[in-house]
Amino acid sequence: MKIKIGLIWRIVIAIALAISLGLLTPMIGEGFAKGFVSLFATFNMIFGGFLNFVVPLIIIAFIAPGIAKLGKGSGKLLGLAAFVAYLSTIAAGILAFFSATTLLPNFIGNFANATVKEGTRVPAEAFFELEMTPIMGVMSALLISFLFGIGMAAISSKSMLAVFEEFNVLIERVISFVIIPLLPFHIFGIFLNMTYSGEVAKVLSVFAVVFIMIIILHLLMLTIQYTVAGSLSGRNPLGLMKTMAPAYFTALGTQSSAATIPVTLRQARKTGASERVTDFSIPLFATIHLSGSTITLVSCAIGVMLMNDMPIVFSSFLPFIFMLGVTMIAAPGVPGGAVMAAVGLLSSMLGFSEAMVALMIALYMAQDSFGTATNVTGDGALAVIVDKFTKDKVSVPDSQ
Repeated sequence: MKIKIGLIWRIVIAIALAISLGLLTPMIGEGFAKGFVSLFATFNMIFGGFLNFVVPLIIIAFIAPGIAKLGKGSGKLLGLAAFVAYLSTIAAGILAFFSATTLLPNFIGNFANATVKEGTRVPAEAFFELEMTPIMGVMSALLISFLFGIGMAAISSKSMLAVFEEFNVLIERVISFVIIPLLPFHIFGIFLNMTYSGEVAKVLSVFAVVFIMIIILHLLMLTIQYTVAGSLSGRNPLGLMKTMAPAYFTALGTQSSAATIPVTLRQARKTGASERVTDFSIPLFATIHLSGSTITLVSCAIGVMLMNDMPIVFSSFLPFIFMLGVTMIAAPGVPGGAVMAAVGLLSSMLGFSEAMVALMIALYMAQDSFGTATNVTGDGALAVIVDKFTKDKVSVPDSQ
């Protein structure tokens, strides 16, 4: 019988092994310890370089066809649904920013002051350097994605869309069969080096604080969404949330908005929203509405930045939140798809290093299922809101 271990558990095992070995290797000998850690530092250098190289390709492969598909059957309903989803995602990001910047410094600052000084060694370095220069920058990839995506939608190009869809499949295979399987080893190397240099206590403390805060923010965001939906529709917000609960728990297990669509659709119909709206909007929201994932990404990013004493200013963070809402459109349907799509923004807009990106991925993956569950549960509230504004006003496109 073959036992399949989920990605989250593989990452948990990798972190636990890294901490254990990081504490034990110095007992064998300082020379062996440094060589062992440097070996994985070399792997991290190669993997990190490859990841940076693939990021622009990920952006083009998923955003361009995603935008093109939104243009199919376009109309007032599509425009309204997309606007409501984007507004909800941005609001979630802003909520996360002010919550994280208010709460996290009180905890992370104390941990940092208490543990950074305990570092007894300089982090190990790779045996050699191998440069993997991306074919273009993140902003260039975004501009190309918008250009081709909007262009394909405008001229209804089927042949170009087919090319981009195949490119999408190719890049998704790279993510599913190369990046995701190697990710636990990458995180193992990062935590091994942090344990070796004496900084792992700070990181684990941050993990716990950020995790608790994000779960609370997810529930708060759902409460806001359903309060608005209930107020507009005249229905009980708590009753609506209870109706959508099966979708939440299904997403916890699948970690995929797309895989949860059948359950989300069934429960959304039970909220009282018309079938003509739910049948069109729920599959759409599964790819463009990521309020839960945005809360997780913004909160984790702020946590990592605080750990590294980086300045956090709302005026510079707001463009990052706006771009998140676009970049994660049609994020790959694999666990951690949202954070993989956001890697380029973390590096280009927030100045994250490879080690910071790895920490970010580890933080995000620990809570990916909760973010996905918040995404799909919020879809039900948004369907009710869209239904309220479109009754007897617009027709639903025949095709999606």
